[in-house]
Amino acid sequence: MKIAFCFPGQGSQMVGMGAAIAGQFPTARAAYDEASAAVGFDVARLCFEGSEEELTRTELQQPALVATSIACLRAVETLGIQPHYVIGHSVGEYSALAAAGSIQTGEAVALVRERGEAMAEAARETPGAMAAILGLEDSIVEELCSEIEGVWPANYNCPGQVVVSGENEAVDKLIAEATERGARKAVKLRVSGGFHSPLVARAAERLRPALAKVPWRDPGTPYMSTVSARIEDAQRIAGLLAEQLTAPVRFTQAVRGLVKVGVETFVEIGPGQVLGGLLKRCDRSLRTISVGDPESLRKLEETLSAA
Repeated sequence: MKIAFCFPGQGSQMVGMGAAIAGQFPTARAAYDEASAAVGFDVARLCFEGSEEELTRTELQQPALVATSIACLRAVETLGIQPHYVIGHSVGEYSALAAAGSIQTGEAVALVRERGEAMAEAARETPGAMAAILGLEDSIVEELCSEIEGVWPANYNCPGQVVVSGENEAVDKLIAEATERGARKAVKLRVSGGFHSPLVARAAERLRPALAKVPWRDPGTPYMSTVSARIEDAQRIAGLLAEQLTAPVRFTQAVRGLVKVGVETFVEIGPGQVLGGLLKRCDRSLRTISVGDPESLRKLEETLSAA
C-alpha cells in the first residue's frame, strides 16, 4: 500500500488550530517555537488564540498554516508512519518540502511569511478576484478563459471544480458565461487578490531572491509538484515555487500522477479536511484520512493498522 502525505493551503485555517495536538506532543509544540523564531512573532499564539480576522490576513495565515501542518506532521511521525510521496496544495507545498527534508521548518515558515507579504502587496497594487466554477468540464472553463481577456484558470482542484483568477470585471463576466453554460455554481471567493495569475507577477519577482538563498536539498521522499504535476528534484524547486504564484495549481493532475504510480492512501496533514474532499472527487476509490488533532491521529493509527 503506497501512501502520500498531502498538505493543505489557504482556506483550511481555523481558529484554535493545532492547540490540542501541540498540547499532547512536545515535538509538535517545538515546531511552533521554531516557526516563531524564524518570523519574529508568536505563531503559536496566533494559531491557538488568534481571531478569524487575523487568520484571514494572507501574511499571517500562510506561516500559521505551514507551522500547524508541520506540527501535525511531527505528531504523525511518532507513529512511525512514513510516506512514499508528498504533495501540497499551493502554500502547502512548503509543508510538503519540509516533510520531505528538502527544507527546514524555520526556512519554510520564513519563506511563506515573505510569500504572504509579497502576495498581499501585489494584491493592493493590482486588484483582482477569484471565483470557483463548479459543475463544468475543465476544458469548458479553459475555453471561457481564453475567450475573456484578463482571467485565467488558477486552481484545478478536482474534476468539475476549477477556480479562476483575474481582473474583477473579467471574473464577473466569466461567472455569467459559466452560469449560462450550465455551471452548477459560479461564485466569487473571499480573497484579497487575483492569485495564481499574471496579476501577481510582482509577488513572484519579490519572492525569487529569497527562494534563491535557501540551500535546497533533494527531497528524501519523492515530491510531487502541483505546478508541473511531476516528481521534482532540488534543482527545480526554487524556480517552481516562484512560478507557482502566477501559475495554476494543478492538484487534479498531480493526484492522478500519484494514483498512476500506485498511491491508494492519502493522509491530509494539517487543519481542516478540504483536501480529503477534493481527493474523493478525483477518485472515489482512494482512502483519505485527515489529521489535525489527537483524535484524528488515533483514527489514522487504527485505519492503517487494520489495512
